Amino acid sequence: MRSGRRPGQVPGPRLGRRFGWLWAAYGTSALGTWLAFGAFPLIAIRVLDAGPAEVAALSSVGAAVGAAVAVPLGPWVEFRRKRPVLIGMDLARCAALLTVPVAFAFGALTFPQLLLVSVVVAAADITFRTASGAYLKTLLPGEDLLVANARFESTAWTTTIVGPPLGGAAIGFLGPVATVLADAVSYLLSALGIRAMGGHEPRPERRQAARMRAGDLLDGWRYILADAALRPLFFNTALFNGLVMAAEPLLAVLMLGRFGFAPWQYGLAFAVPSLAGLAGSRLARPLVARFGQHRVLVVSGALRALWPVGLAFLGPGTGGLLLVMGVELGLIFCCGVFNPVYATYRLERTAPGRVARTLSAWTVTVRSSTALLTAVWGVLGGLLGPRTAIGLAGVLVLTTPLLLPRRTAAPLCEPDPAPSRT
Repeated sequence: MRSGRRPGQVPGPRLGRRFGWLWAAYGTSALGTWLAFGAFPLIAIRVLDAGPAEVAALSSVGAAVGAAVAVPLGPWVEFRRKRPVLIGMDLARCAALLTVPVAFAFGALTFPQLLLVSVVVAAADITFRTASGAYLKTLLPGEDLLVANARFESTAWTTTIVGPPLGGAAIGFLGPVATVLADAVSYLLSALGIRAMGGHEPRPERRQAARMRAGDLLDGWRYILADAALRPLFFNTALFNGLVMAAEPLLAVLMLGRFGFAPWQYGLAFAVPSLAGLAGSRLARPLVARFGQHRVLVVSGALRALWPVGLAFLGPGTGGLLLVMGVELGLIFCCGVFNPVYATYRLERTAPGRVARTLSAWTVTVRSSTALLTAVWGVLGGLLGPRTAIGLAGVLVLTTPLLLPRRTAAPLCEPDPAPSRT
């Protein structure tokens, strides 16, 4: 019996010691990331006197180049044990981030170094996500994947609530470089946690060709586009995420500029609704048990599209702040339900020997489309005004439910290997 339930605990299966270490490692690195949220732009502005174009490049160019660098790493990860890759990517992010406080201490910090670090961190982050999804599928049986993904989702929202306020306080007392150091340490602790997992990971089957061919880089996209269930979900997530994130800078311009909200009010408008994400992630498993995976996926995916258009009606004062909080509350709750169900559905629909390539192609596309749409909406915001551009993004988001899977997919022909859990 796997539940091991104690009185007063929320019902749920135990997923084993190895998953516990993986979960703890994820939570540690996620907290570190949120502690350092906004640190690079602040360093660029306060330390390096960077202008708006340079600050924008840190997020858009860094993410886009990082995604391009990560493209060949998906096929490379597929045929290697995933746990050493996870440790390697954590150590790579730690080493890259550590160069920032070291260079700052010696007065040698430059903007090109910040940009290079952002590229390395972005590429390592995509590769880590690729390897972790593939590793999770070998670590747990299929019936536990939703539980695991729901726990990751709830942890993500918890660190979103806790991290930025703590990071903001740390920046106020110690400066932004200190939070970058904390982020680097979090990746080191994550690597140590994954190292402590122990256990045996089977070696993936070797490819027939000794060297990776140029065509291998497209394997992930070919697999996604050939699958009738994954294909619509792929386009749905790329378009939805890109449009929602593209409107965020314009919303900041309205709130912090035209309407004069204080920075703490801006942070509060997004921190408080994140509690809804925590609630949604905890409801995902019971909802799937009652209504079925496909219905929950489609309904929550459709409901999350209804909210962003409301941001076009933002105004000043308390009413405007409550409007943003209400819209974000509904959006984040629906995303909290949708995300673990979608992540589980994607893993279940992907053959065991193709998980890394598929997740790599998926993540690279979502990151690239987000960077592209953010740049496009920045131009539209200048031409049409921030409010009109936000409204246009919200109207387009309303079309994304058309790209959700319309019917329950047939099971995969390739069975998953039996995971070994200790």
